[in-house]
Amino acid sequence: MTVDEFRASATAGDAMPEDLSPELQALWHAQAGHWDTAHSIAQEIPTATGSWIHALLHLIEGDPGNAGYWFRRAGRPVRPASQIEDLWAEIAGELLSGT
Repeated sequence: MTVDEFRASATAGDAMPEDLSPELQALWHAQAGHWDTAHSIAQEIPTATGSWIHALLHLIEGDPGNAGYWFRRAGRPVRPASQIEDLWAEIAGELLSGT
């Protein structure tokens, strides 16, 4: 599945694809506008990738201070809210490609 196909599945009101990792589930829900669900999933992912997703979610929420904390925990550069869509695509691309 490509990033564009993955994004389209969330924005078209389709059902979430089956067999997604928790990381991809959180991204899917974030794109679908289900912030609380995405956040609940991200909180349960105890990895750097989970922290990276958590940072994205706090950017979406409008809390750049909290996002900065999660970017640092993920070992990733802090990104501004103006890059939310690019960041979502970057994370999705890494996860979908398995890198």
